[in-house]
Amino acid sequence: MRVVMFGYQTWGHRTLRALLDSVHDVVMVVTHPRSEHAYERIWSDSVADLAEENGVPVLIRDRPDDEELFARLKEAEPDIIVANNWRTWIPPHVYGLPRHGTLNVHDSLLPKYAGFSPLIWALINGEREVGVTAHMMDAELDAGDIVVQRAVEVGPADTATDLFHRTVELIAPVTTEALDLIASGRTDFTEQDRSRASFFHKRSAEDIRVDWNWPAEDLERLVRAQSAPYPSAFTHHRGRRLEILTAVVSEGRYGGTPGRIFYREGDGVVIVAGADARTGRNRGLAVTRVRTEDGEEMPATEYFTSMGGYLTGRP
Repeated sequence: MRVVMFGYQTWGHRTLRALLDSVHDVVMVVTHPRSEHAYERIWSDSVADLAEENGVPVLIRDRPDDEELFARLKEAEPDIIVANNWRTWIPPHVYGLPRHGTLNVHDSLLPKYAGFSPLIWALINGEREVGVTAHMMDAELDAGDIVVQRAVEVGPADTATDLFHRTVELIAPVTTEALDLIASGRTDFTEQDRSRASFFHKRSAEDIRVDWNWPAEDLERLVRAQSAPYPSAFTHHRGRRLEILTAVVSEGRYGGTPGRIFYREGDGVVIVAGADARTGRNRGLAVTRVRTEDGEEMPATEYFTSMGGYLTGRP
């Protein structure tokens, strides 16, 4: 089949690599301009560079809705469009142009975690599996019929970075298997159960601010979800920003006020957590490694030289 690829960052790069290695003919690539947004500088392998290295025409667009782009698409005569990590709305006259429509590759187990940053949100929420879904695009974002879906388990110590590396390896087999099914004439794909759908927004600085009213179990997953190279979860101590690099749920149960710097336990310093911490039934978050506002990393037991005082969401 003649394929046009819409994609960006490492997800798009892996998709294009799979297409170039397949029996299909990549006739054009559309990608976004480079961005300085914190999350878009991560996993930023260039789709444009890969396309140019392989002699594939490239168009750079923020949005795919201009007349010139549509004219170029018609000239390319694609049998199908394949999209992965395209960040803006694709209008119906574009995704419906090829005779086989548009296949979107998304890094979640749809219908859950449509939208943005699905691996991070899934880890924060304690999901036991994450994965990659190839589905047919329709008028609703990430809502079309599922062609192929593959999952991997989430381990108790996994970070978002671990999950990225495992799921990105699924892109090539999911994409090529889906294209083979479509090329064979299959159209009877799996309809998504919209009653199970969830849609998540892009992450920002506010989303990594620690809220000590959360249970310690949720905060521990937040720390793992914001593993390097993602921006670290942060709090404030004595008016200064303090990043939490690693933490575990405490063995003991600690009562009092959320955010209280309370007790040394093992290799960590326990912070009281949970909106109902006053009951004394909650485990705390044992912070084990931190980074100061000046960029110095150290064990939490060295940073917290005495117990007492509070960690707060704002200075």
